[in-house]
Amino acid sequence: MYAIVEINGQQFKAEEGKKLFVNHMKDVEAGKTVEFDKVLLVDNNGDVTVGAPTVSGAKVVAEVVNPLVKGDKVIVFKMKRRKDYRKKNGHRAQFTQVEIKSINA
Repeated sequence: MYAIVEINGQQFKAEEGKKLFVNHMKDVEAGKTVEFDKVLLVDNNGDVTVGAPTVSGAKVVAEVVNPLVKGDKVIVFKMKRRKDYRKKNGHRAQFTQVEIKSINA
């Protein structure tokens, strides 16, 4: 059984026991449970239910494993040749790691 769920504007395939890195969620603590009710699709062993736009009464329960995980550093380097123009910027994306506990549909 799996479900397609929208978390912080992104869609993820959620299966029980699977760990996901989602966009950073504020005000969550490690060990707490979080419920996501924007379930777009549920597949229960071949029985597919598609929402319009969401499946009513369905929700995904997850536990926060790590509230703040930093991604890899990304370097953004801009240069225009022969113009003495160089800019170097970088950033690290912030994620929250959650583990899917159950899918209620």
